[in-house]
Amino acid sequence: MYRIVTKRVLNPTVMLMEVEAPLVAKKAEAGQFIILRVDEDGERIPLTVAGYDREKGTVRIIFQIVGATTKLLSMKEEGDFICDFVGPLGKPTHTDGLHKVAVVGGGVGCAIALPVAEKLHSLGCEVHSIVGFRNRDLVILEDEFRRASDKLIIMTDDGSYGEKGVVTAPLKALIESGEKYDQVIAIGPLIMMKFVVATTRPFGIPTVVSMNPIMIDGTGMCGGCRLTVGGKTRFACVDGPDFDGFEVDFDEALSRGTMYRDFERHAYEETCNLFRKEETSRG
Repeated sequence: MYRIVTKRVLNPTVMLMEVEAPLVAKKAEAGQFIILRVDEDGERIPLTVAGYDREKGTVRIIFQIVGATTKLLSMKEEGDFICDFVGPLGKPTHTDGLHKVAVVGGGVGCAIALPVAEKLHSLGCEVHSIVGFRNRDLVILEDEFRRASDKLIIMTDDGSYGEKGVVTAPLKALIESGEKYDQVIAIGPLIMMKFVVATTRPFGIPTVVSMNPIMIDGTGMCGGCRLTVGGKTRFACVDGPDFDGFEVDFDEALSRGTMYRDFERHAYEETCNLFRKEETSRG
């Protein structure tokens, strides 16, 4: 059992938890992930390591309430326990030898982008962070990004905070202004990463994307997280989650990502109805 040390609401649908998991914290690196089960009867879900404290033995996770399991997890409070918390899994993000990097994050993907920016910053790399959200109310981790970035640009779709527009606009403007990036790292919705790659490809800037497809066991055995990269089948859990963005088949990944949408919505609604019934019976 793994104790929840800290719980913080970042916006109406996104939460941060710090979980006591000393063995995971000892080995975790930016870009890796864990798989958890809220209880013994629960499903396994992957969540990226959003930070860690080796001395305290804690791991930070940030998640969006989108399905039944994340809804159940959101109901946990400080001092409660999570049944399983396995990791770290996957390969860490490559950060060695980079001198200037643009980190591009979208929505809750910023929770994954932040530890990468922090690691690069700690290594003395110049970090330019571009983060995008739908509106002001959904902005997360702004202070943390400011501390880890030499330049920070915040974008919102409606212009309610930062600059109005999508993340590719300032990225292209920075490149055209003469910024020479060793690498661009994009983490967020598939469609965002697809267009980041389309932006950097004409300039020949190496671009890494973090893929988070459907995943079950985290060991490559189930095959649920398979992707086509460079014309070959790869598994995000063991070969990634980072891949060369120029080689990822985004159209296939986008199609596969919608396969279980109806099932996930049904499970989420059933979970919400269960909580409503329990609250009514207590009242």
